Amino acid sequence: MRRTVAALGQREYDVVIVGGGIFGICAAWEAASRGLTVALLERRDFAAATSEHCFKMIHGGLRYLQHGDLPRLRESSRERSILLRIAPHLVRPLPIVVPTYGHGRQSRALLRAGLLAYDALTADRNRDIADPQRRIPAGRMLSRQACLSLFPWLRRPGLTGAALVHDGHMPSPTRLALAFLKSATEAGAEVVNYVEATGLLRTGNAIRGVKARDALTGAAFDVRGRLVLNAAGPWAGPLLRRALGIALDPPPTFSRDAYLVVPGRLTGDYALAVPAVTRDPDAILSRGPRHLFLVPWRDSTLVGVWHKVHRGAPETVSLQDAELEAFLDELNRGGLPVPLTRRDIVRWHAGLVLFGDNAPHARDLSYGKRSRVVDHARTDKVEGLVTLIGVRYTTARAAAEAVIDLAACKLGRRCRPSRTAFTPIHGGAIERVEALVQQATVGRPYGLKPEILRSLIAHHGSAYRDVLRYVANDPGLARPLGESSAIKAQVVHAVREEMAVTLGDVVFRRTDLGAERPPGPRTLAACAAVMAAELGWSPARTQREIDDVEAVFHAALGVPAAPWS
Repeated sequence: MRRTVAALGQREYDVVIVGGGIFGICAAWEAASRGLTVALLERRDFAAATSEHCFKMIHGGLRYLQHGDLPRLRESSRERSILLRIAPHLVRPLPIVVPTYGHGRQSRALLRAGLLAYDALTADRNRDIADPQRRIPAGRMLSRQACLSLFPWLRRPGLTGAALVHDGHMPSPTRLALAFLKSATEAGAEVVNYVEATGLLRTGNAIRGVKARDALTGAAFDVRGRLVLNAAGPWAGPLLRRALGIALDPPPTFSRDAYLVVPGRLTGDYALAVPAVTRDPDAILSRGPRHLFLVPWRDSTLVGVWHKVHRGAPETVSLQDAELEAFLDELNRGGLPVPLTRRDIVRWHAGLVLFGDNAPHARDLSYGKRSRVVDHARTDKVEGLVTLIGVRYTTARAAAEAVIDLAACKLGRRCRPSRTAFTPIHGGAIERVEALVQQATVGRPYGLKPEILRSLIAHHGSAYRDVLRYVANDPGLARPLGESSAIKAQVVHAVREEMAVTLGDVVFRRTDLGAERPPGPRTLAACAAVMAAELGWSPARTQREIDDVEAVFHAALGVPAAPWS
């Protein structure tokens, strides 16, 4: 996967995709796998905004039971199963404990009935999942004693027990997006990061491509295409206004979804639901307040999600001190082993997600329901242009399948049927993940520690040997970067095969160096030195890259600001 910007102006593509988040990436994989020629442009780095900063959950649709929305429930369960099947190294089941209280809406009886209904509606959730460790168990009820044995500190008044359910968890959303992207390029798609769509090529009432600018060189060029898919997320509307003077009707509303990272696994190996203060106005059968979730992740706990309608430009996403204190207050009132303070926060994340229609200053907010697809030939009499704004990472593949069906119809092409639901993505051709880990660690290639090999497989799956081949030529690349589980070979691989061009690309999206907390000056310097050798950076450029990464951590740890690196 090489960054070849010049090639983009030399041909006409079937589909030009603007936006390299998970929805644009899945659309590129879907289109290329079905025989369409594809170019994808991303204004920054791939999966660098909402896709990177999502809550790392793959939702199976249990909460949609409260809405009576069975089609959405079935779609979410199906897509969760697909991801567990095609990306088993990057998606895994997560046990979640939901406490029950009293004899009303939060009672054991009501939740038990919900679990029985959900399990019946998703009886096929483990179909064709070969790895037993990747299958979603049926929900079951826990006694009060069993619940307290897991969480002795849990708020006791009225506690009657809990439900144990499982959902999907993706420890690294960016690695999952990159695996889809790699699959797209292997199928023939041409993709580039740091290329901005500055406008659209228009002939009469038809769009014929994209005006683009290379953010690294400043060069301007055209990318011609028979159809343009605007998958720029919260930037989709601004692109339409700037390029064509048209607006989406109704205008989309976005939620700033924020969550916190705190050190240590507060809930062990289980995620825990704790009551929030807001309610879901769309629920037909409500259990009361919404839940916040404590989710174990690496050596930390993810705490969220808090929602707020975002009215400003996408670049202005922020988290204010007062909001942060309010989050902590709400969380502490929900019951924790020890109260959390500002000093306990390792980092915060926030992204913009398509939301429902909400009145100004509404407290109980309506979530977004489905991804939005707009055929501008129908809405604006502009041919060759489709906009896709996704709503949940979980359903990105399904949304891509639907929008490429539309694209093929508009292009008059009889494409191959979609096969992305059954084709393992790059690195995902694994029958059993743990067996692959054991096989790798028995031989201890290049003397690597088992935890490093396990991390390599968690990032690259069956393609982990592609990283180790660099070590065969240079044994020094087997050295870990500081105290992390990342090795120097991963940095080389990120530059040569994953289009990493900045230090932040590697620290935040190609490795786990910046996953939880600042990696430390020595580790950061070691990573920068490998990149400098690969890319020919001067000492001044190398220091600027280090400063840029440290500024992101400072924003996420100190002064509230947009965390998008």
